[in-house]
Amino acid sequence: MIKKFILEYDQWFQEIFLNVGLGETFSSFLNLIIIAVIFFGLIFLLDLVIKKITIKLFKIFTPKTKTAFDDYLIKSNFPKYISHAFPLYFTWLFVHTLFKEFPLVLKFSLKIIDLYIIILSVLIIRSIFRTTKNYLNNKDKYKDKPLESYLQVLMIFTWSAGTFFIINNLTGYSTISVASLSALSAIVLLIFKDTILGFVASIQVTINDMVRIGDWVTFSKFGANGYVIEINLATVRVQNFDNTFTTIPTYSLTSDSFQNWRGMQESGGRRIKRAINVKQSSVKFLSKEDIEKFSKIELVKNYLEHREKDNDKHNSTINVDTSLLINGKNQTNLGVFRKYIDAYLNDNPAVNKEMFLMVRHLDPTDKGIPVEIYCFSKDKEWINYEHIQADIFDHLIASTSFFDLEIFEFPSGNDFNKS
Repeated sequence: MIKKFILEYDQWFQEIFLNVGLGETFSSFLNLIIIAVIFFGLIFLLDLVIKKITIKLFKIFTPKTKTAFDDYLIKSNFPKYISHAFPLYFTWLFVHTLFKEFPLVLKFSLKIIDLYIIILSVLIIRSIFRTTKNYLNNKDKYKDKPLESYLQVLMIFTWSAGTFFIINNLTGYSTISVASLSALSAIVLLIFKDTILGFVASIQVTINDMVRIGDWVTFSKFGANGYVIEINLATVRVQNFDNTFTTIPTYSLTSDSFQNWRGMQESGGRRIKRAINVKQSSVKFLSKEDIEKFSKIELVKNYLEHREKDNDKHNSTINVDTSLLINGKNQTNLGVFRKYIDAYLNDNPAVNKEMFLMVRHLDPTDKGIPVEIYCFSKDKEWINYEHIQADIFDHLIASTSFFDLEIFEFPSGNDFNKS
């Protein structure tokens, strides 16, 4: 229809203008403008119709397919971009006939069409890349992978290629020469330094499985402590536990030290490692009266009886003077307290008994003797973990007085007043 119109009415308006007395050149120019307006108007209408039909067809047939890939094609505007290809083809096909008597206009029009073809091609490719990324993001295998980084790299290459072709189209100068490529490489390295470093880091992060989306990371240098929600070419976005966001350069993941808690989350428990500082002057040997008193504590009753028999046997064998408790083998309240802690942890259902469990002394300090508890809670959720840890130390702190021990703390104003 468009071609028939151009062939039959190409000179029709020019003849009307000549009949009313206008010059041939001016009449030809006015004829060109009117024909061009009508032609591009019809192309515009054709583009609207084809776009609506294409989008409608995609929406009709997409629910009937087994794959979800075409659903993401619609969301990334692929039908809209691809529908522009048909009117563009008609424009390129008939523009030679339309501007056959105006070589400069024809050349300019072909340049514009070529530029539009390049840009439309880039948009279609970008749409396909985005569709692929969104489709893979919904696959369990790729959910935690930095697909955004690879998409950005592909888009940089795509737009760079598009830019090369645009420059080549406008200037006629080849962008593939060695000199131009060298100059361009220097510019690219200067402008996209962080991007290139981020791309290399993204590859290293993926290959070495250092960070995944959803990992809990602590990055002290940047004040980040939360979950990774996005990994792209230049930055890693972390949502902190106070609901703020921290942006970290991607290449910092390979150049700086950070803490990833994924190992803990995938293990059988979360570590509890904390100490109680016992006042050194409260540590003592146990007399028979003390042992009798402590034997009422269920968790150490059997231990005290067994250990006391062993000590008595040893002391009688070597015939030591037991009137002084320092002679021979005797139990201490701190030693019994350590055994109590060990028994308490082993009896606690919230503690994972299959993982490492230990109660130990650390080096004495000016703040007392640190008695460290090292174990793992079964529940790894932060809130539950803190409750479990608090419950354990609430009990142990309250238990120290039953073993005639004191917890060290600096004196406060009230302590001085009491004295």
